[in-house]
Amino acid sequence: MRWLIIKYVVTAAIVVAVSEAAKRSDRLGGFIAALPMVTVLALVWLHLERQPQARLANHAYYTFWYVLPTLPMFLAFPWLLARLGFWPTLAASAALTIACFALTAWAVRPFGVELLP
Repeated sequence: MRWLIIKYVVTAAIVVAVSEAAKRSDRLGGFIAALPMVTVLALVWLHLERQPQARLANHAYYTFWYVLPTLPMFLAFPWLLARLGFWPTLAASAALTIACFALTAWAVRPFGVELLP
């Protein structure tokens, strides 16, 4: 139980640090948020929990494929925000990400990459 609490605290601290940095500098906040900190942390947690190397490798591999469909949202969000407001933009961005994910899953399947169960 103590290990789980440590994981929560460290992970939450990183999220708070990103939001605090973004308050002070758009560029710094974006830069920190773009770093693969969550993935690196997950890899560290998995390693410390003695998961097999194949599991760590698969986690990194699938993270790559799952990140790709999120990228268009980062371009659409600022463009939509000025036109729709925050909540509609957030909903539209989520819908765009889901659509891009479905398209990516369909496009990479012929190459042996299975993103959907």
